[in-house]
Amino acid sequence: MSRIILASKSKARRKLLKQLGISFITGSSCIKEEHKLRGSCEKLVVNNALAKAKDVAKKFKSGVIIAADTVVLADRKIIGKPHNIGDAVKTLKIISKKPQWVYTGIAVIDIDKNKILSDYEKTKIYMIPLSEKMIRRYFRKVSPLDKAGSFDIQGFGSIFIDRIEGCFYNVVGLPIAKLARLLKKSGIDIL
Repeated sequence: MSRIILASKSKARRKLLKQLGISFITGSSCIKEEHKLRGSCEKLVVNNALAKAKDVAKKFKSGVIIAADTVVLADRKIIGKPHNIGDAVKTLKIISKKPQWVYTGIAVIDIDKNKILSDYEKTKIYMIPLSEKMIRRYFRKVSPLDKAGSFDIQGFGSIFIDRIEGCFYNVVGLPIAKLARLLKKSGIDIL
């Protein structure tokens, strides 16, 4: 089996791959993600994931690179990771007011086969309305600064989620079923 390189610093993505029993190393990308919506959100997240994967692929002679980019789309505005706590508070207030979409772009580059695959997933999230007091109490328990949309659905942030439509793991940051299909196309069966 080819060596797998995760092009991400995300703890959640690393944890998901470990839960699947996938052996991998990490490689950091120096790419600054684009967050200006000039077309579709699908295209934006896929392009960001491809840029990260290609950047990390330059650092290795062999292996399969996995990269992803997750954003929340709220009223045609892209919400990524917050810059600071004030930004995170504002973000959670916005996304808790009405249902929003979470998009993740995935890119898989098989360096040995010179093969590039990509896809995306989208999930609709419904949150309960959040007060600033609730948000600040949450931030005392969980840092929002490394989370698209400022919350973690798999941890304490789950108490804010009324329901979702679509892939749960997409909201975590790595749609596992979609990733498994891309890896299979590259000759890696994770089962």
